[in-house]
Amino acid sequence: MRPRLAGFAAAAFAAAATALVVSPTASADDLVTHHEFQANCTVSHTAQDDPIVYPGQPGASHHHTFIGNTETDAYSTPESLQQGDTTCLVPADRSAYWFPTLYDGDEPVLTDWHLVVYYKSGVEDYTTVQPFPQGLRFVAGDMMASPQEFEDAPGSVEGFECGESFHNYTFPAWCTDWLNIRYQSPSCWDGVNLDSPDHKAHMAYPVSGSCPSSHPVPVPMIEFKIHWPVEGDMSQVRLASGQASSWHYDFFNAWEPETLAAMVEHCINGGLQCDSRGFDLYKPDRGAVLDEDYVLI
Repeated sequence: MRPRLAGFAAAAFAAAATALVVSPTASADDLVTHHEFQANCTVSHTAQDDPIVYPGQPGASHHHTFIGNTETDAYSTPESLQQGDTTCLVPADRSAYWFPTLYDGDEPVLTDWHLVVYYKSGVEDYTTVQPFPQGLRFVAGDMMASPQEFEDAPGSVEGFECGESFHNYTFPAWCTDWLNIRYQSPSCWDGVNLDSPDHKAHMAYPVSGSCPSSHPVPVPMIEFKIHWPVEGDMSQVRLASGQASSWHYDFFNAWEPETLAAMVEHCINGGLQCDSRGFDLYKPDRGAVLDEDYVLI
């Protein structure tokens, strides 16, 4: 399984390259092509719960697949998540991540491989990105979106991908390789509210590379890279939330603050392409943030 996962990560790294910053006398260590780190997490459980949209109402939501915090349910709070365990490689990442379950017919499609959640800079000046505040939560995407709205959404990245087929905003009829999607979250926070009535208004996407004055605080841009072990005939594939364009996901921050701050500073502010340990394979002299057990050094 490791070689396949490495392939996904390598492809995502290549696709994520942004503007190259080079001075006339730049050395290899000065080149900035990425400003990111990974959270790699396996599926924890599934449930019809959503502690952001339907807090305290078990079973009220469509079916969700949860990764990260193992205790996430309808009653989750920042305090309860801090007490939970995690399926992420980094023990200090007790955040809850979830998305509508994918079905092939009546069977849920799950995987035991690590799924990748990238933490990146969404603004041009990556040195200004700040860690998420404790308890911040939001929904990225719109389950009511039409295929055209899904395609035009600021978080959309090439729609659903199957092998060499990209830009699919409905499920393709046939998939020659596992189904993938990448979708980016808003990365500008209003600096005040940890949530909002629609679970979106306290967050915004950057405009022309900068955060708008209404949402002045740049925080990490999360990019979900989800892959499902489904291929071949896709005629029976659907999301629990509806058609392909209903794709969305939820994030509830429960990182240990010191660890998240160190990862943001070293990897995002430092202009590195980090793995889950905060290590840049291409700039090994810059060191790592976490030890071999993924604990803060």
